[in-house]
Amino acid sequence: MAVSMFWARQRIALLKLIAIASSLAALAAMLDPDRVASSMGMLLVGVNGYSQFYAIYVGVRLATAGLALLAARHGDQPLLGDITALLLLAQPAGRFVAALAIGLPQGFLLVVCGLELLGGLGLLALRPPTVEKRADELRHTKS
Repeated sequence: MAVSMFWARQRIALLKLIAIASSLAALAAMLDPDRVASSMGMLLVGVNGYSQFYAIYVGVRLATAGLALLAARHGDQPLLGDITALLLLAQPAGRFVAALAIGLPQGFLLVVCGLELLGGLGLLALRPPTVEKRADELRHTKS
């Protein structure tokens, strides 16, 4: 039981770290969109370019941060952390599709991709056991 509490605390800590990182990424995108876009290999042109950039790099990042915080507060509901993990892993998955067509990301974006993979896979690895598995473990400890 103490071991599972340790892993639960680790998952909550990772969720909080993801929330902080996502919030800071959104803040950086809001404060200097051209610089952030340039570091991602993009050039923002016109209202639509900026609108799309803000939707993804501010809106989605803040949604990820909010979901991660919600999941951290409700650690007894692992589905919220799982959804956070899938939201994080969707980005490297999209980059994998692009890699098949045009190659792997380079420089800073490759580092970001690695961090997204680590965060998402880490959340899934730290997922608490299902209710049935916990009940089965309790039966075995009582016998």
